[in-house]
Amino acid sequence: MQARILLLEDDRLLNATLKDFLEDEGFGVDAAFDPYSAFDLTYKRKYDCYLLDVKLPYESGFDMLSKLRNSGDMTPAMFITSKNDTVSLQQGFDVGADDYLKKPVDLDELLCRVRALLKRQIRVQKVQIGEYHFDIYSKKLFRENEEMELSIKAGQLLQLLLEANGRVLSLDEIKATLWSSASEASDGSLRVYITQLKKYFNDNIQNIRGVGYCLER
Repeated sequence: MQARILLLEDDRLLNATLKDFLEDEGFGVDAAFDPYSAFDLTYKRKYDCYLLDVKLPYESGFDMLSKLRNSGDMTPAMFITSKNDTVSLQQGFDVGADDYLKKPVDLDELLCRVRALLKRQIRVQKVQIGEYHFDIYSKKLFRENEEMELSIKAGQLLQLLLEANGRVLSLDEIKATLWSSASEASDGSLRVYITQLKKYFNDNIQNIRGVGYCLER
């Protein structure tokens, strides 16, 4: 069955480029140039994925996704944006984003990330892991009402491990998801985030030497 994508991008040239590319890859794409038109489309049709710009007329992509999440819409969503500062990244995750893609858009990377989003099965906001619960939207970890120390990247990694549902994730698969380019990824950086998670889930995280990692729940 053809996956259906809602694309919200006010740059008409980029909008047309992304729409044509995704349709050539076999997706059904409905394109909008402003949040109001995009909202109308969500009332008429159920989508498998949202691709949202952040800087838009009338209101931001952050505002739009926040309203969708508050209405109970759990559709996987990715922001396509020139914003790459930590505050903006956290704001996007706080309102319910699943992923980010930086502009200028690499079409091959876009395709990989869209396919990864469509495979994701966790469509609830909070997941219980032992004595902790993990907020999928904000990528934050809590014990009762106390927030645990966890970086954004470590939160993304935890979500990735949860979505794998016990499957071993290869090092390349993890790096491709956590970093937007191969030049940004490194084994050392990955070990830092694994170490952060092991503070809370040491017995659950398995390192398959030379292959990758998995989370046993």
